[in-house]
Amino acid sequence: MIGKVKKWLGIEGVKLALVLPEEVAANSGKVNGKIQFFSMNEQRVTAIKVTMIERFSRGRKTEKTTDEYTLGVISAAKEILIPANKVVEVDFVLPFKLKESEMDQMENQNILMGGLVKTVKWISGVSSTFRIEAEAKVTGVVLDPFDKKEILLK
Repeated sequence: MIGKVKKWLGIEGVKLALVLPEEVAANSGKVNGKIQFFSMNEQRVTAIKVTMIERFSRGRKTEKTTDEYTLGVISAAKEILIPANKVVEVDFVLPFKLKESEMDQMENQNILMGGLVKTVKWISGVSSTFRIEAEAKVTGVVLDPFDKKEILLK
């Protein structure tokens, strides 16, 4: 009985881990990575979804606002058998497209304006962080495994 509840909740089920490079070139437009699956019991993954998200913040203290933008998504509806106590790796390439504001465009067009725009961004408290999230659908489990990791764009 307890074993069925653990399996249903995914407690001893599939564990998912993202393996990503620490830095990615922003102009490359893609992230190469791996998803590692591990399970104490034999399980079946039926779908994988990988998403890249930008967390864009601006303002300081009480006036700080934050938005999140999806920069790229891949989904695969393929069946993967995860044997008990063995690691299974799945490679992926996640294409992404950065969203540029008018200030970003001015910064990239002109060397003289670039320094001024960077200073204005710093004063305004503008910053972006990027993360990759992965989720897998597992047969017979209510809580699907997922992982997220921050990544640095250069």
